[in-house]
Amino acid sequence: MLNELPKDPVMLLSVINTKLRDHYSSLQELCEDLNLDQVELEKQLETIDYKYDKKQNQFL
Repeated sequence: MLNELPKDPVMLLSVINTKLRDHYSSLQELCEDLNLDQVELEKQLETIDYKYDKKQNQFL
C-alpha cells in the first residue's frame, strides 16, 4: 500500500490525516488495515516536523 501513497511528505500527510479522520480510530488500525509500516510512516512525516497525536488521532 505504501507504494500507492504519495511520495511527497506534505501530500502524504494530507492523505493519512484524511484517512484517520474519516475511517480509522488510530494510527495502528490504519497501518494494520493498509499493511503499512507504522515506524516508517512516522519517520516520513517527521521529516516535515509532524508527529502523531494519539488524543486527536492526527499528525500535528
